[in-house]
Amino acid sequence: MHPEFTILGRGRAGCALAEAWGARAALAEHSARPEGLVLLAVPDRAVSDLAAHFPGRCAHLAGSLHLPDVPCAHPLTSFDGRARTWTGTPLAITGPVPDGLRRAFGDLGFAAFDLPAELKPLYHAAAVLTSGHAATLWLGAEALLRAQGVALPGRGLLPLAEATLRNVEALGALGRTGPFARGDEATILRDAEALPEPWRELFLKLGRSLD
Repeated sequence: MHPEFTILGRGRAGCALAEAWGARAALAEHSARPEGLVLLAVPDRAVSDLAAHFPGRCAHLAGSLHLPDVPCAHPLTSFDGRARTWTGTPLAITGPVPDGLRRAFGDLGFAAFDLPAELKPLYHAAAVLTSGHAATLWLGAEALLRAQGVALPGRGLLPLAEATLRNVEALGALGRTGPFARGDEATILRDAEALPEPWRELFLKLGRSLD
């Protein structure tokens, strides 16, 4: 089977999508100059220069970056280099993504929606809060405990994180639990005093951000 398009970039996103698409997609290095449709799975800083080699027949994956002449298809997920189940995962479309690429994402279960260019930075910041910052909070909480000699058994904080996501998925804002959700000021202040800066300030500001 001849590939329908080429993925340029062998990072986690490129490798995961290539594995999922199988023979439909060829996976190539940044230096390749393939014919046909091209999906740029490369760092933001490389998109503009590479896109110039494929005018009118490429799209990029950069969620925050907008280039007027280069369309974007941004999967709202965290890639780990392997094919996963992406059914129902949003796919932000900005600009005229080639039909062949858009169709290929749809076949993997991604749910496309149109994202105006001027809203890309806000959209991407929300994604960072949900993914990168959430991971930083979990890892930071574990490090705080470890620094005081507390080694959680089993899977550590992950079961709590998973249960929290399940509750929010099922109940929305009502799935949020803990002292801030119930207005328990005594517990909030006691917990805050146990934290070093900048975690203390972050604990208080983040906890009250939805008030």
